Amino acid sequence: MTTIVSSPSCPDEVINGTDRAPLADAENETETVVSISDAEVAVIQNGIREAAAGEAVNLGESSLYYDALTMSPLNPFSAAAVARFRSYKPPAFPLWDRLPVRKRAAVLILLYADRRGDLRVVITMRAASLRSFSGHAAFPGGKADSTEETVYQIARREAWEEIGLPMDDRKLPKPFRIEHLCSLPPSLARTHLVVQPCVAFLHADESSSRSAAPVVVEDVMIPKLDAREVAAVFSAPFYNFLKATDLPPAPGETLPAGHWYDGDWLTWKNFPWRVHNFYVPVNNQTVSKPRRSSTQGNLAEKLEEEEERDGRFKVWGMTARVLVDAARIAYAEEPEMEHNDDFGDENIIMEAFREGNLTDPSPERKENGDASKM
Repeated sequence: MTTIVSSPSCPDEVINGTDRAPLADAENETETVVSISDAEVAVIQNGIREAAAGEAVNLGESSLYYDALTMSPLNPFSAAAVARFRSYKPPAFPLWDRLPVRKRAAVLILLYADRRGDLRVVITMRAASLRSFSGHAAFPGGKADSTEETVYQIARREAWEEIGLPMDDRKLPKPFRIEHLCSLPPSLARTHLVVQPCVAFLHADESSSRSAAPVVVEDVMIPKLDAREVAAVFSAPFYNFLKATDLPPAPGETLPAGHWYDGDWLTWKNFPWRVHNFYVPVNNQTVSKPRRSSTQGNLAEKLEEEEERDGRFKVWGMTARVLVDAARIAYAEEPEMEHNDDFGDENIIMEAFREGNLTDPSPERKENGDASKM
């Protein structure tokens, strides 16, 4: 390929490694024909795009899953993790079809690539008004509405209700699209709900993301947070859930005071169960919260005070256990901290089934009601 380069105003520039001698005077300035390969043109174009994108984003803030300008294509390490999810097949779980609807639940593990191509995961903080696990970190998710709903349909419906992620992919704003990667082995919530995690990847197609206007959370991707169910939405570095300490901060970012991890063992239905406690830094990211006028205004203010004081949100319990298992599968690595060797809680679920905890409750228990969410 031959490209015409007109350069009358750059007498001392170096082109293709050859010095050009200064011109004697303006009358001798001529148009120079320089041969540039397609590869060199691509490098130049990418440099221009990267420079333009760098002016449009704050490099000191973590990427936002609803803003395509803060995302980049997957790097090779992350692409391999996504590929492992695509090929992963969980063990058969025939008990699912025998469970009553009210004992079935699903959560959405929504991943996206940050500006370095690393994977981040979307996490919510449950509202104070919920009767189960209020104020705890969780994935978007909840209980099944019918036996006809697939696990992925449950997870997507709940993500729509809680954080406004459209159920219909055609309603996602450009340049976004969602790819369902796989399901993971089931876990058991303390409320005796059998929870099936679904892993999905949020693509931001590069061809249109660089030229499109930023997608604003309040207007498009998340029309509004359901204040009855969600007090905040934040994200965490996915790979860090295999580590006992914080990963090094990205350029322009800092780590808040405090540690990343601690944990302990407990016994649940005669099985050892590792309790993981992660303290996710949120000082470098925008934490989405309900509007001040909502019923969750007080909790949102409390979270803001905690964020300003500590700069970390705690992720623990079933959510933390699922994150560790998911990261083990994605990165084909074992975590640095102590952990359960198996994936999910199938043994504990079967014990709960034998105890009668996964059947429809008696009329007396039905009158007392149950949490509509996990």
